[in-house]
Amino acid sequence: MHELKIIRERREGYGPPQRYHSAADVYHAFRERFEKLDREEFLVLLLDAKNTMLDFNVVSVGSLTASIVHPREVFKPALLANAASIILMHNHPSGDIYPSQEDLTITKRLRETGEVMGIRVLDHIIFGENKYLSFVDDGYWGAT
Repeated sequence: MHELKIIRERREGYGPPQRYHSAADVYHAFRERFEKLDREEFLVLLLDAKNTMLDFNVVSVGSLTASIVHPREVFKPALLANAASIILMHNHPSGDIYPSQEDLTITKRLRETGEVMGIRVLDHIIFGENKYLSFVDDGYWGAT
């Protein structure tokens, strides 16, 4: 007989559990991680009902200009962690923070999936060179 156990492990190096109040908080917490990358990565930040980080998960590692993201890979860790909400994050190695059409499309799809699953997508943050773009703060939330 096989047994499945789900255990929560804390990511080392990111300090005590942090509560996020803004996109700027997320940017400052993950800026160094994204600055080191030479290719696009898409991460999902898993949050509890009080917006405290449960964990984060690398969903996709792409090329210099693209990353393949599927809703299944985004929401699987959220379900396993019993996350109440998530924040989407990815970088643009070019330094340009403006969302591509693909960024807008996948954000809309993930928001719709989250609504069906009961896991709120709170924001999508794009990391660039010493700057970031928040879909919510910068007016792209309505476009998705």
